[in-house]
Amino acid sequence: MSPEQATFYHLGVALAIGLLIGVERGWSEREEQEGTRVAGVRTFALIGLLGGALVLVAPPLGGWLVALGLLALGGLFATAHVVHARTRPDHLGITVPVAGLLTFVLGALAASGQVAAAAAGAVVAALLLSAKPAMHRWLGTLRRHELSAGLQLLLLSVVVLPLLPDQGYGPWQALNPHRIWWMVVLIAAMSFVGYFAVKEAGARKGAVFTGLFAGLASSTALTLHFSRLARGRPDLSPMLAMGILLACGTMFPRMAVVLAVVAPGLLLPALLPLGLMTLVIYGAALRQWWALRDPPGEAAAAMTNPLELPVAIGFGALLALVMVLAKAVEVWLGNAGVLVLAAASGIADVDAITLSLAGMAGTGLDLNIAVTGIVIAAGANCLVKGGMAGAIGGRGLGLTVALPLALAAMLGPLAIWLARW
Repeated sequence: MSPEQATFYHLGVALAIGLLIGVERGWSEREEQEGTRVAGVRTFALIGLLGGALVLVAPPLGGWLVALGLLALGGLFATAHVVHARTRPDHLGITVPVAGLLTFVLGALAASGQVAAAAAGAVVAALLLSAKPAMHRWLGTLRRHELSAGLQLLLLSVVVLPLLPDQGYGPWQALNPHRIWWMVVLIAAMSFVGYFAVKEAGARKGAVFTGLFAGLASSTALTLHFSRLARGRPDLSPMLAMGILLACGTMFPRMAVVLAVVAPGLLLPALLPLGLMTLVIYGAALRQWWALRDPPGEAAAAMTNPLELPVAIGFGALLALVMVLAKAVEVWLGNAGVLVLAAASGIADVDAITLSLAGMAGTGLDLNIAVTGIVIAAGANCLVKGGMAGAIGGRGLGLTVALPLALAAMLGPLAIWLARW
């Protein structure tokens, strides 16, 4: 692209940014009379173009020109705001001036060569501006303890998690603080997402959404959380069982995606066992779905705490113990204990052993042993979650969840054996 073409391209992006934000503002204020708006589509388009043009002429004149342009634009908006406040005191607000200043900055950013960042910023700004009714409605229903729970979750994930070292400590260097706390954050997030999913979408749809979301992150965390809910509300066991089964079934497609990316050679031999395990558990979840045509009307009442922090911390302590035990098995049995190690690792998590065996398969480990280890880990994880549901959630939840999980745990290794035979 020649310098002239680059100049027109950058100015075009700056103009498009102004048009995008201007169209949103114009649509939001479409009921206003002509001439009563502070800024419309054309004004915003010109503001974006102005920011881009000042950047292009700034190098010989210095960067202060852009700053002066922004200051002058702010002065114009301040004057227009004062006049508008006198004529229409019931329509006070600073959204339009702030959006105008942001349009100027994004136009300048595009002209400086940061086109992707400027375009992304414009899209996000337009979405935020258009989401005003939904955001105000959501804030109107938000309670103090829900807001507090969200802030606590941010503290755990954004503040505490990055500070923890991502390396091993303790016996055999098996304890990784970052990984353990990540699981604490994950189970707390499951609780938080599940609470609002049930609150906004209702009992049945909320359980489905939460189960699928948890299956992409941690089905074990979801199983623990829903099992605790079932212990306090046995009448909700069918709905919670469906969510657990959906989360557990989603774990297998996730493992297949990991294999396809990390070790494509393992994907084909793993498809049959993982596919059978998925069908069994999803089939049980579908059966629960059809049985829940009329879910309990008070299901949302069971979700009283958006953030089950003590439970999450307890799960992190349990995970630390399992990590030490799994490492001990690896040290004591060596390479001959790959399958035992897979079973021990699957007690807590399948992702780590899946990645480990996929890496070992690329450096000498037999492919059949690697696939068998991965399937055994998944089966062990299913058995643990079935036992967890029964021990914590009660007999009703345990039978509904444990039977299909146990069947899946048996079918996986059986499918491998039949394929070899």
